[in-house]
Amino acid sequence: MGADKAFLPFGPEVMLLRVVRILSEAVCPVLVVAAPGKEMPDLPAGVVVVRDEVTGKGPLQGLVTGLRALPDSVHAAYVSSCDVPLLRSEFVRHLAGLLGDSSAVVPEHEGLFHPLAAVYSRTVLGTAETMLKEECYRLSLLVDRCDARLVPVHELREVDPDLQSLMNLNHQGEYRRALRLAGLQPGVDGS
Repeated sequence: MGADKAFLPFGPEVMLLRVVRILSEAVCPVLVVAAPGKEMPDLPAGVVVVRDEVTGKGPLQGLVTGLRALPDSVHAAYVSSCDVPLLRSEFVRHLAGLLGDSSAVVPEHEGLFHPLAAVYSRTVLGTAETMLKEECYRLSLLVDRCDARLVPVHELREVDPDLQSLMNLNHQGEYRRALRLAGLQPGVDGS
């Protein structure tokens, strides 16, 4: 992308603040997991920032850090990256509502998982910690190892017709497209 995605302008907000705002419409509490020493934009009151103990272990380490930091009263977490500015709160609530007795709810399309747009029960923590010890860092392998409910993406279209909640941004073209889809113009509207 050429820039820190968390700080990319998206209308009047930066991308991380937008994702946090959308998530706060669906879940409580909102935790942001960051690498040690990573600069963060100012976050709203009530948003908890926790730091990974080590760097370089990817989203699996972030999941472990986040699940450990959850209050005891919270039994599951929606996990998201910071680069999904078109995420919908209805999408998050819908996936959370599908958890039931499963240890995770993960969107799936043609055999590929979306593990950074998924709900994880605290019950996956032990498996995730074991994977870290084994130096097996792929979050998609956690999905294979736990009792995950896979949800075909076509079933999610009722709450997100264009599946924009699954659209993460990895290069400038995707960023410009997301701005257009949101009705914003690159370089205009504070972006």
